[in-house]
Amino acid sequence: MLRALILWLALAGAATAQDARGDARAAAEQLSRAAAALDAARGAGDRIAALTGVVRAYEDGLSALRDGLRQVSIRERALGADLAAREAEIGRLITALQTIERAPGPLLLLHPSGALGTARSSMLLAEVTPALNREAATLRADLAELQQLRALEEAAVDSLSKGLSGVQDARAALSEAITDRTPLPERFAGDAARVEDLLGRVDTLQAFADGLGTLAPSDAAPLVLPLPWPVAGTLLRRFDEPDAAGIVRPGIVIATAAGALVTAPAAGTIRYAGPLLDYGNVIILEPRPDALLVFAGLSEVYGRAGEIVAASAPLGLMGGASPSAGDFLRDALSGGGASRPETLYVEAREAGRPVDPAAWFATDRDE
Repeated sequence: MLRALILWLALAGAATAQDARGDARAAAEQLSRAAAALDAARGAGDRIAALTGVVRAYEDGLSALRDGLRQVSIRERALGADLAAREAEIGRLITALQTIERAPGPLLLLHPSGALGTARSSMLLAEVTPALNREAATLRADLAELQQLRALEEAAVDSLSKGLSGVQDARAALSEAITDRTPLPERFAGDAARVEDLLGRVDTLQAFADGLGTLAPSDAAPLVLPLPWPVAGTLLRRFDEPDAAGIVRPGIVIATAAGALVTAPAAGTIRYAGPLLDYGNVIILEPRPDALLVFAGLSEVYGRAGEIVAASAPLGLMGGASPSAGDFLRDALSGGGASRPETLYVEAREAGRPVDPAAWFATDRDE
């Protein structure tokens, strides 16, 4: 049973390594497809929709590549630790193999006690030699796998450089396309003065959202839940969960990569777009009457108050400087955390009251 367990662990390790290498290669191929799509999107009839898809494809590819490289790194460290722990055993194995290789075959079988001892040594050698060969084959396989993992990490630098450059180009092209687009349909043109007056009178995001709720609602279609998440990232803080300073806010915080694209989870009317207090740039979307989605902390916003946007339309970009390929690779191989993430604050409101936004969206972001 012990031998069976050892064999199972070896096979499981090999399968994990194969999966990690496969994931990393698949992510690199995804980035290559995104590069080809970027060229096509520049000449597409609906450049904004096409470029939005390209930016998301790049972000998904980079995220997948980070995850794949992380798994590769975990396997590499485990393999290196295993080889280091077996250093003495490997030394004895190499010495035994070198002795067998140098010594003539007949001398290995001779024994000073005579024919009986020679027969016994022959039987022992017949047992030991295949075991040594198996150990040598395992060692060769481990060293070959370690070499492959390190070669994959080196090859990833090229994919990373192209992917990081490509996503920057796609974001710039998207911003340009939005600047060049014809004005979107608008509602509530007469509310602009009331919004400006409201900005001068409030000192919290909640008060501003409450004030917006008193303006005439749109006639948007009913909201169908669940919604897709507005940005690629990880749930950092839940609804009403205190932060490090003990401050509780009626929304969720999503950690994102620098420059991540924020899109509309549903069609709706932009009720506000621009800087607000100390929240950075804020977009408030009304997806249905008496409901608001607040997105705070953006670096760049697309659109203006009154515009009607479709589901998945780009709303803006997160801030932060994109990492270099070297920084990205170090973060991935070390398990992340070296590069400071950006944070998007999301608040959902119904009938003037905040509700848990996580209940509106399709999946949990703890993963």
